[in-house]
Amino acid sequence: MLTGWRAPPRVPLVSDEPLLMSEVQERAVHELLRIAPVIDELGALFQAAGEQIALVGGPVRDAMLGRLQNDLDFTTSARPEVTERLVRGWADAVWDIGRSFGTIGCRRGPWQIEITTYRSEAYTPDSRKPSVEYGDSLVGDLGRRDFTVNSMAIVLPGREFEDPYGGIVDLAHRVLRTPNRPEDSFTDDPLRMMRAARFAAQLGFTVDPAVVAAMTDMAERITIVSAERVRDELVKLICAPYPRRGLTLLVETGLADHVLPELPALALERDEHHRHKDVYEHTLTVLEQSMELEEGRLGAGPDFVSRFAALMHDVGKPRTRRFQDDGTVTFHHHDVVGAKITRKRMQALRFSGDEIDAVCRLVELHLRFHGYGTGEWTDSAVRRYVRDAGDELERLHMLTRADCTTRNQRKADRLRRTYDDLEARIARLSEQEELASIRPDLNGDQIMEILGIPPGREVGEAYKHLLELRLDNGPMSYDDARTALLEWAASREQG
Repeated sequence: MLTGWRAPPRVPLVSDEPLLMSEVQERAVHELLRIAPVIDELGALFQAAGEQIALVGGPVRDAMLGRLQNDLDFTTSARPEVTERLVRGWADAVWDIGRSFGTIGCRRGPWQIEITTYRSEAYTPDSRKPSVEYGDSLVGDLGRRDFTVNSMAIVLPGREFEDPYGGIVDLAHRVLRTPNRPEDSFTDDPLRMMRAARFAAQLGFTVDPAVVAAMTDMAERITIVSAERVRDELVKLICAPYPRRGLTLLVETGLADHVLPELPALALERDEHHRHKDVYEHTLTVLEQSMELEEGRLGAGPDFVSRFAALMHDVGKPRTRRFQDDGTVTFHHHDVVGAKITRKRMQALRFSGDEIDAVCRLVELHLRFHGYGTGEWTDSAVRRYVRDAGDELERLHMLTRADCTTRNQRKADRLRRTYDDLEARIARLSEQEELASIRPDLNGDQIMEILGIPPGREVGEAYKHLLELRLDNGPMSYDDARTALLEWAASREQG
């Protein structure tokens, strides 16, 4: 059973669909019964030691939403060393990587568990990392959390519901509100402003006007937070079900000016004499259309690389915009410029080299398809398209298709059919020539043997020449490749 539940009357969702509090309770009870073996054992273990422990935060919220996963968070009166002693022998594995923040982690069967001592953390004015102090009560611990929907707890082992800040009502209304004044909350930890946008994107919730106002007034404070923490929140936001909600909030509050300034820069000022589509709205639409293609092309789960490439694909346009006398606007080379801008931003956010390379390759190549026309590309051009895309070919297919946001249905259908044709040609050539692993018809050892030269620069130049021939003409026999190599070497000697 779940005790201590004070059920308010029926409250409407933001979608105007009614939600009975009994429906929320029913979901929560169902989920708690599912995890009862592990939470009851853990509760009894801490109770026997004279310590308090409660399931807290996201798992409680997600239980009420019917989406509880296998990651469980607990808060306790026990200090980390006591927690570690209590769970050793009970858990299948124990780790203390979060000890400096009062957290001990462990695994019990399929459950990943984090147990954190009651705490209160805050930034000093010039610090990039929060200081951590232990608290002395559950209510105090709940009050220092980011939002009321994350400030609910199930006290163990009796499963008593604690909700001192009205999180259940806010959850029913799908509203994000802070337990105390948002200004105080964001002063304690400015990253919570990013979390507001992330939770809006993950849960589809709206954000309380007072919270939005505080985010707007305090946006610059996000600059004291480390790039890595900002990056992690941004990734979660972009990989959420409703990223437009979170990104729009970042832009409207001014947070994006500090963490992803390329996004608000896409809202280009209009000129009554010159016409072009709204690049900012176009970008958000491309992102959403890219998401729709994920499941069919990349399997289950959100794909950050493809989504971020969709978000950044036009960031070169503000720098390359030029007005023409006939009323049109051009953005020549915005693909190349955009790739450079994207690389700089991702480096600032401390992304890995592999992620940076993948996203930037997609941004740089996103316009390449438009040279295909109605199928005029030679087989050589198709090979080069595949070669240049490399491992990102499938994502490039997605981005190119998602980049069509025209309302002209005939034009959209024509572009779709043309890309269908390109993909079909790639498939045919791939089957014939193994395009994904294109190599010259002679390897380095063969080049050195035929030309009688040692390893060095000339071998690399010969290899590159043969690769160009392979792309232009397709596969060659050994004898033809050998003849071509000797002709190339002879021409160099004559030159």
